[in-house]
Amino acid sequence: MKAKAKKPKKIRMKTKKTYAKRTKVTGSGKVTVRHNYVSHFAANKTHKQKKHLAASTVLHPTDAKRNAQLLQG
Repeated sequence: MKAKAKKPKKIRMKTKKTYAKRTKVTGSGKVTVRHNYVSHFAANKTHKQKKHLAASTVLHPTDAKRNAQLLQG
């Protein structure tokens, strides 16, 4: 009786934990991220600018493929 040939193990990419902590996946599968340029030189920004930058935003679809690779695993 011949021995069964073992299948090669599938190599899995680990989740980038630093990125995963900074993002959140919504129920519909979109990724929410925080805005850039919030705290540095905050005194030079208007109250309206800081108020809008404080809210999180949905990631643009053109960045979705690259960010999906960071979150897989």
